[in-house]
Amino acid sequence: MKLFWLSLLPFVLAATSSSSGDATSSVASSAAASSSSSASSAPLSTGSAVSSTASTSTAASSSSAASGSSSASVSASSVLSSAASSPTTSAPGSTVTQPIIKPPITPTTFTPFPIPSEKPVNGVFVVTDPGQPPAVGSTVIPDFGPAWDAAYRKAKAKIASFSIEEKVNVTTGVGWAIGRCVGNIPPVQSWPGLCLEDSPLGVRMADFVTGFPTAVNTAATFSRSLIRARGLAMGQEHVGKGVNVALGPMMNMGRVAAGGRNWEGFGADPYLTGEAAYETILGMQQAGVQACAKHLVNNEQEHKRTSSSSDVDDRTQHEIYTHPFLRSVMAGVASMMCSYSVYSSSVKVQHDAHSRKTSSTTEIGFRGYIMSDWQATMSTMSAVTGLDMTMPGDITFDSGDSYFGGNLTAFVNNGTIPEARLDDMATRIVAGWYLLRQDAASYPKTNFDAFRTDDDSVNEHIDVQADHDKIVREIGAGSIVLLKNVNKALPLKKPRSIALIGSDAGEGRAGPNQFADQGGLDGVLAMGWGSGTANLTYLVTPREAIQRRAREDHTSVFWFYDDFNTVGASVYARRKSAALVFISADSGEDYITVDGNEGDRKNLTAWHNGDALVQAVAANNNNTIVVVHSVGPLIVEPWIDHPNVTAVLWAGAPGQEAGNSLVDVLYGAWNPSGKLPYTIAKRPEDYPAQVIPGTGIQDVISIPYIEGLNIDYRHFDANGIEPRFEFGFGLSYSKFEYSKLSINKLSTRDGDLASSGAWDRGQATARVEGVSTAAWLHRPLYEISFNIQNTGGVYGADAPQLYINFPKSAGEPPAVLRGFDAVVVQPGQTQKVTMHLSRYDLSIWDVEKQGWKRPKGTIGITIGASSRDKRLKANLPN
Repeated sequence: MKLFWLSLLPFVLAATSSSSGDATSSVASSAAASSSSSASSAPLSTGSAVSSTASTSTAASSSSAASGSSSASVSASSVLSSAASSPTTSAPGSTVTQPIIKPPITPTTFTPFPIPSEKPVNGVFVVTDPGQPPAVGSTVIPDFGPAWDAAYRKAKAKIASFSIEEKVNVTTGVGWAIGRCVGNIPPVQSWPGLCLEDSPLGVRMADFVTGFPTAVNTAATFSRSLIRARGLAMGQEHVGKGVNVALGPMMNMGRVAAGGRNWEGFGADPYLTGEAAYETILGMQQAGVQACAKHLVNNEQEHKRTSSSSDVDDRTQHEIYTHPFLRSVMAGVASMMCSYSVYSSSVKVQHDAHSRKTSSTTEIGFRGYIMSDWQATMSTMSAVTGLDMTMPGDITFDSGDSYFGGNLTAFVNNGTIPEARLDDMATRIVAGWYLLRQDAASYPKTNFDAFRTDDDSVNEHIDVQADHDKIVREIGAGSIVLLKNVNKALPLKKPRSIALIGSDAGEGRAGPNQFADQGGLDGVLAMGWGSGTANLTYLVTPREAIQRRAREDHTSVFWFYDDFNTVGASVYARRKSAALVFISADSGEDYITVDGNEGDRKNLTAWHNGDALVQAVAANNNNTIVVVHSVGPLIVEPWIDHPNVTAVLWAGAPGQEAGNSLVDVLYGAWNPSGKLPYTIAKRPEDYPAQVIPGTGIQDVISIPYIEGLNIDYRHFDANGIEPRFEFGFGLSYSKFEYSKLSINKLSTRDGDLASSGAWDRGQATARVEGVSTAAWLHRPLYEISFNIQNTGGVYGADAPQLYINFPKSAGEPPAVLRGFDAVVVQPGQTQKVTMHLSRYDLSIWDVEKQGWKRPKGTIGITIGASSRDKRLKANLPN
């Protein structure tokens, strides 16, 4: 349906200057080094190329365009800007750089991609409206085709009267800090335009909003219902503020343990990430806001993200990094955002209509629109290769020009870019607006200003929080992972005295928003930093919540926040019934540097002297309980085996109810059920991938994805490396037993029998439009059922996980996650659990045939409470 990352990314190679990311705040943090591109609220001049009606940059003239590629390339030199300076790249492991090949600018033709068409299947592939998605846990595959068809008809009728300049305006942002949102599409005739706003955990740069738990915490619940509920609540708040497009969810993989934005995503497994993205989007769009799946694709590190080449093999790209975007399309996502990085294979693709139709991304049948990341557009010709919208509109912040705008108008007028392609761009964008029924008179108008928050003339201060604090608290508690609990140190049982040690237990010096875009760490960690944040209306600290709860037991509470005074900490910890040590680690987007951490973390150790603090307290208190608030994995070897460290709670970055969520678990109101969405290693070098450094402003660094399919736990399993805590691990205050595994192969007599029959015979899927999201490939093929019994006497939930064990000939990791959910079981009771496997779940990508196929041999399954907990085993019947 649409050219995707494969041929888009050469044209969105980032500029060599520092960039601020998805949508960077114009306010510089006092504790952070922000982008070199300053943000200003000054309007662009009336002659700006951001407007499609005038161009201040040189564009190809009609006469030169007619004479061929040579003259067109010369006349468009200023449009290509930094892209024409021959950036370089290097092969994996090599320091030798070489020019990136840039296709010439030539007039091109355009034929819209055909629309994937499948017939509904009763009870399997069901016609669905975004406002009424399938229930959580349903096996129904939603068919959004008719909803898209209706939206396209309305969009085509709407733009029929638009001039070329007006259609270009639909595709071009008005410029940075011009307008009320971080991205703005201007109104055209009766169409009101669009407000695009961060972030993946709440409405950024607005007041009276909720600071939701991070995506990685939400994934740690392993609860589909909580993931969906968070998506719905976030969508409702964006709608309430008058946002049309919410810039999330983020679904790049936690490939690198120190990756700066890992907390914005859903962890280190593609299946977990894909399912979390699917549920989140269904929830968001049920509320009426357009979701935006980002960042397409291979945006797994922050360092040099605007000048890096991600070197990924075709099979790995399909099975790991594109998978969450595939699931996003199946959820009906309205838009996607491209990444800054270059996918290395893309420079070899011919940029013509035939190549676009046959490129691998047409497999997923995406019918929405693709926008650039902020300042990621690198040429006007990027429109030809699939970019529909440029954000925020200007080439660099406040530059007063645009690669689209007047330049795109000129390219269409002189025939370099067909008007049919412009029609396609505008149609896709307006169709997303109709798909979510944002044409309704009741849809709220934008009622805040992200850049002028103190100006009451543009901020109506609408309160959209509702009762979402309850969801935040529940997800926060449900995401806490109990890693250690010796002699039932937890839950707390009316201790006489408690010492709270470490600054992470407290409120910081200046409130929850003392750092712009949360670009600093002082007090309890609620979220990382960057464009993926939100202002905190309030923040419940551990000290506040623990002291409130402790009063019920008449417990004495002491606290000591000086992280570097280990002597003082040990003194405060002495003779206390329990000493709770709070440690943390932060990260974020690369336009902010905190304590030398340029987005990505410099190491995997706790910040603020955390390891030494734990050791000092444990030396003086035999009931030391460690609470970790962290954006990702830490190396805990310096203290994890200390005999006085009796319990460890991994609390992540849980949002505004951090203290209350923690208290719920500490005192047993919530039986911990969280599971690690990544592996905690014993040594940093045990991880398969590290942050790749780069030197030289002009260099394009190579990021080799040499681990292939073996990311995170797959690497540990394949290489026999013992982790400290494996993926999916998490203890409970209770005990759960698994039994009575049953496998039932389901009948699939209706649907596409020819395609399913060919797959059953071991043939790869055909290379046709939308094949990777076809209903026959994703409908349940096997029903897996088993029992979980709560034998521990404490009410709570467990999160069973189903892993596929492919035959060795398949070339897959030893175990691959293919099923999960959180299951609540009463003490002494037994709950039957049912999971399903589709043909897609059992497929591998055939690089030669360019299709999905079932590998030859027997496929096994294991079921347990982590990636290494193999309680139930069986083989699938052929």
